[in-house]
Amino acid sequence: MAHRRPVKRSLTLRGHRTSVSLEDIFWDAFRRYADEDGRTINGLAAELDMARGDLGLASAIRIYVLERALARDQSSE
Repeated sequence: MAHRRPVKRSLTLRGHRTSVSLEDIFWDAFRRYADEDGRTINGLAAELDMARGDLGLASAIRIYVLERALARDQSSE
């Protein structure tokens, strides 16, 4: 399985520009989940940012994507 290094992505959180470095596989899934929920990636990222505590935003996004994928796997069993 060949994956590239993380790529810096720009986001706007509550009117402030920021960036996160994410691998394509996480970014693509994050965008897909936002679309499935009828949300923007900036809105979803802002929500995760508010709830992340000491965790970095990129890590919070990766965990969110993993938890969604695991929940989807469990519901299909």
